[in-house]
Amino acid sequence: MGESTQSQGQQHLTIAEREAARVPDLPPDVQPRQIAHVGLIGAGTMGAGIALSCLNAGLEVSLVEQNVDALERGRKHIGSLFDASVQKGRLSAAERDQRFAALEPSLALDALDTADLIIEAVFESMTVKRELFGKLDRIARDGAILATNTSTLDVDEIASGTRRPQDVVGLHFFSPAHVMRLIEIVRGRTTSASVLATSLDFARRLNKVGVVVGNAFGFVGNRMYYAYGRENQFLLLEGAAPEEIDRALTDFGMAMGPNAVGDLAGLDIGYKARRELQNRPEDPRWFRVSDLLVEQGRLGQKSGRGFYRYETGSRVPVPDSEVVALIRSEAARLGVVQRPITAEEIVERCTLALINEGARILGDGIALRSSDIDLIWALGYGFPRDRGGPMFHADSLGLNAVCKGIHSLATRHGAEYWQVAPLLERLATAGGTFTAWRRD
Repeated sequence: MGESTQSQGQQHLTIAEREAARVPDLPPDVQPRQIAHVGLIGAGTMGAGIALSCLNAGLEVSLVEQNVDALERGRKHIGSLFDASVQKGRLSAAERDQRFAALEPSLALDALDTADLIIEAVFESMTVKRELFGKLDRIARDGAILATNTSTLDVDEIASGTRRPQDVVGLHFFSPAHVMRLIEIVRGRTTSASVLATSLDFARRLNKVGVVVGNAFGFVGNRMYYAYGRENQFLLLEGAAPEEIDRALTDFGMAMGPNAVGDLAGLDIGYKARRELQNRPEDPRWFRVSDLLVEQGRLGQKSGRGFYRYETGSRVPVPDSEVVALIRSEAARLGVVQRPITAEEIVERCTLALINEGARILGDGIALRSSDIDLIWALGYGFPRDRGGPMFHADSLGLNAVCKGIHSLATRHGAEYWQVAPLLERLATAGGTFTAWRRD
């Protein structure tokens, strides 16, 4: 890739950040609601990271957990993150103390009755979240915004547990939430204009980038990640080792490979999320490797074993022959013939899966513009910035070449997963690009 293309990719993402704040049907005179007090439910890694972001923005935070031990772990974790900032010279001790003093731990949901915005970061279960939102509906003050941090679930179904669906929104933070700059702002069917405006303003106050997306399984980022991850899983069964896939994709420019990412996030997170899916593919290969590892107790870094091994106290992934043997055995059981796989094939399948799913998302109206998709993938998933995001990368390759690649994959691997998205086909035929495309 030439220097000019790299420069164009970076410039594209800079413009994309400005564009993301422009929501076409948001009235220009709509006023954001005032947010001074944020309630957070869940003091785990995600909840603690969101709390820290809010405290650093000068907001008062009430942090709620179900038991004393979990609450204290969350409070200590936030304290340790503040201490690390002091040690790195980013905060003075006085600033740390002032910000930490704005944190109010509690075991009672009633502590949120004066909050302006309540964000839940609890177990990824529709049953759990609907029940919680029903309780919040009774507790929260009039005009309070109720936000879910779900990464995949239906925001409208969560909102239906309340009498105020217009005040419900998805605020999908990315982990670690105090570091990652992206928030997917998930708009439900009845989410009000003032709630959207407030959500965009809230993201800015946290020094983050809010991108408004539609309500569909996985929204934009994770819906695309399922396509990307599907190819990773199939490549594993077909004979590529976890480290070979990760190396090919990091050489392409990804911040991390998908298997190292899975270990970092915890393989059980995806396992539980897939159990919530109502339309799981019947294909026995679909995410079978990840499921198998979880069923073997290999959860990733948290258990010291996942796709890789981890020495005690280390986050450095060590290739594990036991995993290769497990995958080989499962491939034989499923009738998948293993073979050598090149880095070029790995990159082609994973990136074309991303691009094609991104085109479907645009066609379905889940993303407002292709640059929003590029921004989400650059900020939230480590897509190389010099390639401008997956849709800009597709434009750089040429959409006719992308279609040709997908047709070739359909010939080699079947059309079940390899059918060119209608929008991609239309643009390629017309000689268009995703970057120039605008919804009619």
